[in-house]
Amino acid sequence: MDDLQFGTRDKRGNWTPNARLEIAPFWTGRFENLGRWLIAYIWPHNTIFMAVTLAYWYLVLPPMEVMQTLSWTWMLKLHIVNSLGIFLLFGSIELFYYIRRKQGTRFKYNARFPKENPSDVFWFKSQNIDNFLRTFLFSVPLWTLIESVTLWAFANGWSHAVDPSQHWIWLAVLVLLAPAIHEIHFFCGHWLIHRGVLYKWIHSIHHNSINPSPWSSLSMHPVEAAFFFSEMAWHLLLPSAPFVAMFQLTSTAYGAIVGHIGFDKLEITEGQAVDSHAYAHYLHHKYFEVNYGGDGLIPLDKWFGTWHDGTKAADEQMMERFRRKKERLAAKAGKTTPAK
Repeated sequence: MDDLQFGTRDKRGNWTPNARLEIAPFWTGRFENLGRWLIAYIWPHNTIFMAVTLAYWYLVLPPMEVMQTLSWTWMLKLHIVNSLGIFLLFGSIELFYYIRRKQGTRFKYNARFPKENPSDVFWFKSQNIDNFLRTFLFSVPLWTLIESVTLWAFANGWSHAVDPSQHWIWLAVLVLLAPAIHEIHFFCGHWLIHRGVLYKWIHSIHHNSINPSPWSSLSMHPVEAAFFFSEMAWHLLLPSAPFVAMFQLTSTAYGAIVGHIGFDKLEITEGQAVDSHAYAHYLHHKYFEVNYGGDGLIPLDKWFGTWHDGTKAADEQMMERFRRKKERLAAKAGKTTPAK
């Protein structure tokens, strides 16, 4: 495909889409776009996450009676499946688009590949090795632990679970709201770990990957990973059910790759490509202090002034915000500097 029909490329080879990012149309009153938005909301990402959740529910998880006891038998099986699932999904995209470079740099935001930029900030000076190891040493085990404890709590009645046969309409609505819960949870925690010492000692590890690739998706400090996966616990507080909680966490874990693919479109066959929905979070990795949440389902970034839609106007607004912040910090430093 000719990516220049959809965007522009600068002198360094970095590609930018022509279309600006937009928040969900029901916030702006553009209801004529609602049908197209709904299709993108359901397909392909959430459809895939639902299929994965069904596979876990029917093929991986033991009966609820078994999960009343935290046992290595079923927890280890769950961990192995989680590890294999991430390895296959993240690894296949890494293999085809970053190692074999199936589509070269077409639709790639940053023209360089992580392998081309060894750095001392990474283990073994390799972003790929560092990200891979952090994913499987920290993030996936913590995902399994939180998943297991939440299912154990459901199995023992320590929740507000409702009967699916009587409350199926509410549970169906809750499934549709799972991405909204994720955006709120992610925005709040993500914004927090960008503050001061929390950024320095925790979130900076994730942001070392300025040019993210699939293995960057779950490359986190253990504290960040624990918070990231803890959103499953919301379903212990809400009237919910174990299956809905599983969908919440499955879409969070596997969906982490969405913002770190690095390509705007993934070419499947000649002339056919799938939108990645990666641009909003790519801009966060590029500029650090924008797009703390998702891509506008719950537009907290828009409401709090940190939204970047990829346009030059948004660049100017961001730089003005940075300038005002610098002035405030300078003024504060001036007030605290002792007089000579």
